[in-house]
Amino acid sequence: MTALAHETLEAVMPKVATPPSDLDDVLWQAWKAMELPEGYHAEIVEGFIEVSPTARYSHGRIANRLRRALDKFLDAGGFAALQDINVIHKRKVWVPDVLVALEDAEEHVTEDGLGIQASAVLLVAEVVSPGKDSIERDRERKRRAYARAGIPVYLIIDDYDGHGTVSLLTGPVAGEARYASEVRMPYGTEVTIPEGPAKGFTIGGDVTGPLLGGEG
Repeated sequence: MTALAHETLEAVMPKVATPPSDLDDVLWQAWKAMELPEGYHAEIVEGFIEVSPTARYSHGRIANRLRRALDKFLDAGGFAALQDINVIHKRKVWVPDVLVALEDAEEHVTEDGLGIQASAVLLVAEVVSPGKDSIERDRERKRRAYARAGIPVYLIIDDYDGHGTVSLLTGPVAGEARYASEVRMPYGTEVTIPEGPAKGFTIGGDVTGPLLGGEG
């Protein structure tokens, strides 16, 4: 979490111990009140507001390749690949790099219009950013958060795992904050979505690029 997030929370959070349900309310109100500099977005992940900058070029290139390929695959099926949308679940907020939901999802938009309900999201994808905290967020904290929300498919594209890996998590076990199944493959190996509107879609080198580190 950045210094900006810390400063925001210090301004609004009580100085005494806060019960979890009240903490959710405090974080939610703080998140809604935040005025971030251009190029930043904020998420509520496991009891913290986390502020992230706009992605570097290599990160954005992979995310956009994935979105375009998914959108083409989903064409005319009633679903779409989307970016830059808040996904909201019980006053938790995430901004996945790519998500799949109904193309016309107005009935699933939150009452305040701030985002889409997690229950309407069929797939989320994160492209891992550099730095210990960013890597841990996508590999661990968001994995647990998306599983708790029951999002059926979580896709992780990770430049920082060996020479690059794609991890596909399915079968969310909400009460245990985990996914029942995980497939983890190196860049250059095709990984196929097994369920949902993107069933049969493959992630390969056209999305990730070749195996990193001069191999493959």
